[in-house]
Amino acid sequence: MPAAQPTPPQNSLKKTASHFWQRVSDGLELHQLWLQFEKDARSSYRLYSAGLEERQAGQSRKQRFWYMTKALFWAIIEKLSPARRVLLLLGLILLFFSAGVSYSDKAGEIHVFSFDLRLAGGLLIFVVLLLELADRVVMKRDLEIAKDIQAWLLPGAPLQIPGYGIAYATRPANTVAGDYYDVILRPGATPSDARVLFVVADVAGKSIPAAMLMATFQASLRTLASSRVGLAQVVADLNRYACSNSQGGARFTTAFLAELDPATGELTYVNAGHNVPILRRKSGAVERPEVGGIPIGVLVDAAYQVGTIQLESGDWLVIFTDGVVEAMNATGEEYDEPRLVRVVDRGSGSAPAELLRSLLAELDAFVGNTPQHDDMTCLLLKRA
Repeated sequence: MPAAQPTPPQNSLKKTASHFWQRVSDGLELHQLWLQFEKDARSSYRLYSAGLEERQAGQSRKQRFWYMTKALFWAIIEKLSPARRVLLLLGLILLFFSAGVSYSDKAGEIHVFSFDLRLAGGLLIFVVLLLELADRVVMKRDLEIAKDIQAWLLPGAPLQIPGYGIAYATRPANTVAGDYYDVILRPGATPSDARVLFVVADVAGKSIPAAMLMATFQASLRTLASSRVGLAQVVADLNRYACSNSQGGARFTTAFLAELDPATGELTYVNAGHNVPILRRKSGAVERPEVGGIPIGVLVDAAYQVGTIQLESGDWLVIFTDGVVEAMNATGEEYDEPRLVRVVDRGSGSAPAELLRSLLAELDAFVGNTPQHDDMTCLLLKRA
């Protein structure tokens, strides 16, 4: 049996380099890496430059440049802890520092000693980077746990209601979201009296603070929905509880709640300051269910009116948060509601899950690689 031929050194080196690059790039192509970098750069610039434009009126170009440079410097520095700020500043100083010392000995010969501290400056900056990276890893781990917990709070597979189709999806702007949607089966005196509660809500703000309030909202609504009171009473009680945790109305929640009688198709609803849903009739006519009141958590004694809709065969109810219609592309143009209505018109003959996929695909094509600035949630209900 012939001996195995040794692997040429250049092939081994090429294989090692290829494995290293695959591990670093996570298998992404160069154009995908560039799009990801561009998206991250836009998000970072938006974070650091927030509020700068308003203070540039009446300034010359030189003054604006100096102001922007100084403001961005402080915006970056102030996001570090004081100790890391000192390390970063010291590293930046040393990065441009090199000098030399000369002296002559007794024989008159001149000796020159030069020292270059740029390497030390680079190492200090690298230390700051490592410390920030460690914080990011810990925070990312905690956020991933919070994301899993939040996923447990949201419904899984859509509830199966004979004669109706349901689909829903959410896309957080960050790891966790302030948007909430749910489909809750409410008990009745008899099985035929059971009702189905649909809700889409949007807590003011984003990320962790909004996610925590979303969890509180979900727990409160689930508890209240288990009782046999009417929808108006559920919303009133929900508002009273939310007002006790809203920091004087600063942490409010917009919500659309609708209760369906599956047997008759009657839908009672309350729109608490939320984006007005789209009710598309089979004929193509569009109605907007806007009866309700102010957002939840603003005024403890707020009054909420209840509206009524009769769903017929072929009718659609599209409930969404502002992150859908206010999604922006690279030119700053918003997706807006007319585009959403056109998507529903085109897909009116399809199933809710299929229409939802079409909507999300169109949103992706419209937005491109522009960073998502708000949570997106959409719930579709169709009577067959």
